[in-house]
Amino acid sequence: MKFAIFGDIHANLEALEAVLADAHEQGADHHACIGDIVGYNANPHECIARVQGLECPVVKGNHDEEASLSTEIIGLNPLAQAALEWTRDHLTEEDKQWLRELRMVRQVKDFTIVHATLDSPNHWHYVMNKFDAMASFSYQYTQVCFYGHTHTPRIYVKDQSVTLEDGMRVNIIPGRKYFINIGSVGQPRDGDPRASYALYDYDNQHVEIRRIDYDREETQRKIRNDGLPEPLAARLDYGK
Repeated sequence: MKFAIFGDIHANLEALEAVLADAHEQGADHHACIGDIVGYNANPHECIARVQGLECPVVKGNHDEEASLSTEIIGLNPLAQAALEWTRDHLTEEDKQWLRELRMVRQVKDFTIVHATLDSPNHWHYVMNKFDAMASFSYQYTQVCFYGHTHTPRIYVKDQSVTLEDGMRVNIIPGRKYFINIGSVGQPRDGDPRASYALYDYDNQHVEIRRIDYDREETQRKIRNDGLPEPLAARLDYGK
């Protein structure tokens, strides 16, 4: 049994399709999504429909929440705010209702998925170091938890942290807890512009981060044609 764990899609349909195609080639027969399906890029409705079609466990991200509401957007940077305002206008009411009903945390088999942190998942805190991770370990009741939000692959093993590189395999050792950031499908921020996701071999108990090329030019063309801010297109070339 293999799980493709993915998230931070941010309405990048080309990246999502490339990730799902690679996961299929790698023998993934199950999926799980750690949220932020929408925001930043130009295909929010299409990405929601694609994820819904997988019928897999999904948790809510902060962009999912903001896109589903009608209240004033507060506390986000100007690029994120502009993209979310655009996104609200390009989602159906059914899309928004589905996003609103997503749970913050889910257990899948014997692992957990969350978008941000386990200690306060609805406050959208960032896990940037081992001290941030320790707060979540206190609320982690499974050996492995997958999360996102920072768009940077990283693994925390109690008091340790390791940057996860393309193709790097991590063996899940009994008795240890793992808090694993799978990176971002649609807007990587670790300097590598390729889409990122995790392949979890459930039977053999190891996790691999995979980086996948996709048609960035098509994603950028859509961003520009739909009037989204230019920096959202440009940053995809640099993974920042």
